[in-house]
Amino acid sequence: MAIRLGENQYGKAEVRLVHVSRDSARHILRDLNVTTQLRGDFDAVHTEGDNANCLATDTQKNTVYLLAREHRIGAIEDFALLLARHFVDGFDYVRGSRQEVEEYGWSRITTADGPHDHAFVRDGAEVRTTVVTRDGDREWVVSGVRDLVLLKSTGSEFRGFPKTAYTTLADTADRILATSVTARWRYAGTDADWDASYAAIRATILGTFATTHSRALQQTLYAIGRTVLEARPEVAEIRLSAPNKHHFAVDLTPFGVDNPNEVFYAADRPYGLIEAAVYRDDAPEAGRAWESVPGFV
Repeated sequence: MAIRLGENQYGKAEVRLVHVSRDSARHILRDLNVTTQLRGDFDAVHTEGDNANCLATDTQKNTVYLLAREHRIGAIEDFALLLARHFVDGFDYVRGSRQEVEEYGWSRITTADGPHDHAFVRDGAEVRTTVVTRDGDREWVVSGVRDLVLLKSTGSEFRGFPKTAYTTLADTADRILATSVTARWRYAGTDADWDASYAAIRATILGTFATTHSRALQQTLYAIGRTVLEARPEVAEIRLSAPNKHHFAVDLTPFGVDNPNEVFYAADRPYGLIEAAVYRDDAPEAGRAWESVPGFV
């Protein structure tokens, strides 16, 4: 029986980094969570305990902070590409790199004098994400958003589904549709206006969710994916995951009171989990872009 080492990677996970740009009196705040992982000539590290090619994870952590000091942090995609290139180009035993960055949003506090120069309020649970993969000379960027919580109080139905001996759900022509979207999209290249693209894609997700009369959450997800690809030529494909955050009308008839779809209880589990991928036929092949990107299809 032959035994061999398979695919492997290692790095420093969840390096918390808050960067304040002080080039002017109007400060810019970026709040990041960075995970660095390396792939390369690491067989001896695993099989023999030989650390000659093992760039310490502590060194990787310090690299995050030092590159943040040496380079003004803008879009998280640019910072992840900077890290990936530093590791792959700087060490001959590192052949590939996976850099994952999450960004937590902060908005300026508005006072009587307008948006404040250096006071901020944390945005909601929504998190901007990117995963940059470098393999030799090839690079891929997969960006996205998670915990984007959406709700529409009408304009959604669910009916015409199969009825079996185990079915208790009734058809409905008017329901609350609520979800927490996780979306990841693969860019066709590595040169884009990342911040503008992110803002436009996020706006498209929100607008499509709001304006699509939904006959199923599946239909809504496909409409979001199709609309993003139609509007954003820099995007090769998009993958979406959306739990159905069920809201059930409370039965008030025992109290002699009607409930015309006004009073609901929100059930946190169990829940439907809807996932879909939408592709552009002429997109460049994905290569290793989606390797170890967690979560869904």
